[in-house]
Amino acid sequence: MNNELDFVAWLTEQQPVNRRVGLGIGDDMAVLLPDEGLSLLSSDMLLDGVHFDTTIHRPEQIGRKAIACCLSDCAAMAVNPVAATVSLALPKTCELSWMKQLFTGMLEMASSFEVAIVGGDTTAWAGRLAIDVCISAMPWPGVDPISRCGARAGDELYVTGKLGGSLRGRHMTFTPRIHEARRIAESLGANLHAMMDISDGLSLDCWRLCQASDVGCMLDERLLKATIHTDAQQASRDDGQPAISHALCDGEDFELLLAGRADDFVELPIIAIGVVTESSKGMTMKQLDGSSQTLRPKGFVH
Repeated sequence: MNNELDFVAWLTEQQPVNRRVGLGIGDDMAVLLPDEGLSLLSSDMLLDGVHFDTTIHRPEQIGRKAIACCLSDCAAMAVNPVAATVSLALPKTCELSWMKQLFTGMLEMASSFEVAIVGGDTTAWAGRLAIDVCISAMPWPGVDPISRCGARAGDELYVTGKLGGSLRGRHMTFTPRIHEARRIAESLGANLHAMMDISDGLSLDCWRLCQASDVGCMLDERLLKATIHTDAQQASRDDGQPAISHALCDGEDFELLLAGRADDFVELPIIAIGVVTESSKGMTMKQLDGSSQTLRPKGFVH
């Protein structure tokens, strides 16, 4: 990495002033100045050939997604992202100009949510690109972090947007639901019991929420039809699989799944998809003809 010093110098110059950062890139550790209270941490690793493809996707797109994935974790708990570190395993052939483009995408996504990139590490090797992002966050004023383990029998299940077919391109361009999560948490208050982001497909992630909360669920096929993205419909035409299967299993949607009571908040950006049941009921789907189908967790695990 003959260009590492030049790269670090360039990256340092790109950082805007951030009141929550006392010391940023260039030292052995960053110093953050968050408000008093809880501090939350999350990390995501993305791999060339799995989460993106350097032969197809532009470096700015790849960098944008690397930050966006961690921001989606912050949205999942309805918290305020503060700062991130980025560690890279770079191919030895990587040029400085390509690295700058990669970080341009990262910086644009981070700055849109007032997140500072405060450090990390770079190393070169003979393999493909790997990116690890660690992000810190703190609660929004008056909003406690929302975990995935508080769903209760009788809760409604909701999602924040259309699902399926994301690998047609949306998996690289999605916007993390940071603002939507805050609005939902502030509006529902104690009526919001559990939430998580949908990264591996609704079927698998709904099962995870149920497992964490020790509950079951019944999804409603009629309601689910309102969540089918046009990309899922096109994927169905391409491969012959039902569009609803793409909505349930494709993954990389990065919408939010939540459990609670939202009857009085019809203006919220959420779509009802089913109800939480007792754990003994397992995970099922009410079909259009009124019968019940057992669902098995299936999704895009990566």
